[in-house]
Amino acid sequence: MSSAADPILEMPFDAQPDPDAFLRAALRWHFSPETGSPFWLRIAETLDFDPVADIRSYDDLTRFPNVAGRLREVPVRDLVPRGYGPDPEIIGIYDSGGTTGAPKRVVMLREWLDMLLAHSSAQLDAHGVPRGVDWALCIPSGPHMVGETFHRLVKHRGGLPFPVDVDPRWVKKLIGRGAKAEAEAYTEHLVDQLAPTLQSQEIGVLMLTPPTLERLSRRDDLVELVRKKVKAIMWVGTQLDADTRHLYRTELFPDAAFVSGFGNTMTLGHVTERPGLSDDEPCVYDPFSPYMTYNVIDGDTGRPVPYGERGRIVMHYVGKSLLLPNNLERDYGTRIRPLPGQTGDAIADVAPVKEFDNETVIEGVY
Repeated sequence: MSSAADPILEMPFDAQPDPDAFLRAALRWHFSPETGSPFWLRIAETLDFDPVADIRSYDDLTRFPNVAGRLREVPVRDLVPRGYGPDPEIIGIYDSGGTTGAPKRVVMLREWLDMLLAHSSAQLDAHGVPRGVDWALCIPSGPHMVGETFHRLVKHRGGLPFPVDVDPRWVKKLIGRGAKAEAEAYTEHLVDQLAPTLQSQEIGVLMLTPPTLERLSRRDDLVELVRKKVKAIMWVGTQLDADTRHLYRTELFPDAAFVSGFGNTMTLGHVTERPGLSDDEPCVYDPFSPYMTYNVIDGDTGRPVPYGERGRIVMHYVGKSLLLPNNLERDYGTRIRPLPGQTGDAIADVAPVKEFDNETVIEGVY
């Protein structure tokens, strides 16, 4: 039998709880012997502070050690808070990309998935992405969170998902050993799989990565099909430079909504770019706070960089189902002033560092 949680931890996705009150309720939940996870209760014994008494605001989350590396080996059942009882509704276990060594694993519970889907769907509505249409999805599946969540999101919005699987780890291996031609052939293989779906089905939304979109755009017949059928293109994963983005939005696919998404396994989800940006503005990503929050810091000092400056991205996930604070990511970003009521920074121009955890970072196809 599950334990009762503070109601502030179970508010609807569009509510805006007081962030500090929300944080303190989450810490009481995660560090109570009755409701906390074995993972965090063990870590609590090693801390030189009391999380419940001493962490009073999101700024204090930097006092926590970065525990993301431990997610490579921890038994995932130890991540589930005891407050959910003996039979929690687990949607899936998901891996990080594995770009910098063995993947980290997180667990997603139904409660968080429902909130994430509601928030994501509202963001798509704000961009004019139609409901009730089918999607072609050329994104990672298997152990990766993005495939599962977007398949469910498409169905949540009344459409059918037509998936093409992407194995980003294989492409990164190819690039890592200098097999550029093989990596390009793999991307061509992805487009080959997209083609029959675009030809035979009424696809309203196309979701893929910039390298795959670039390959698709070389085929005039597929460009014409996208222009004829597709109402929105969503790009995710690797970078897209401003000039190419402008070309897609204004010349190649001027009649389709052209929207980017930014996601991360360590924050259990994704966000869509800020609505209303012009073709010349960078993609800005606002956090789904107080659950998913970002900070942009100087990597040497740990202090926030000025707005408009670039720095390392630190991510925090604070929720009822999981706690992952103070995770220094492998990405750089530009610090953007947040919208009113948001916690943490907004970010833009996200790009990976060259090395992370003593491993070379390869972007690949995702």
